[in-house]
Amino acid sequence: MKQGGVWARLLLGCAGVVGAIGVAAAAGASHAGESRNIAAISAVCLAHGPALLALGLAGRGRVLGVAGALLGLGTALFVLDLGIREWTGQGAFPGAAPLGGMGMIGGWVVVALAGLLLRASQEKV
Repeated sequence: MKQGGVWARLLLGCAGVVGAIGVAAAAGASHAGESRNIAAISAVCLAHGPALLALGLAGRGRVLGVAGALLGLGTALFVLDLGIREWTGQGAFPGAAPLGGMGMIGGWVVVALAGLLLRASQEKV
């Protein structure tokens, strides 16, 4: 992933959207009473938005690009499912939230692998 390349811009855009959804969901959760889904949306977005921002700003190389893609897609799918479930009573499709969760977990595992692969000379991972 080239610094400033298409992937970096996509990750930065995704970080902005995810962060905005997180703040909006936090505000909604404070007014919605006992909504576990909205609170979970807020927590997930406010945790993964900064990670996507960091990967978009500093991430270089294919491994970190894969990590960002997994985190972004996993977050989007998880949050989409919880949002649809909150407002319609049904999820997006069976297994959507667990699939999104696995994507997020996979993204974090790839970040860990990137840390192990990163050489002292700071070569691109």
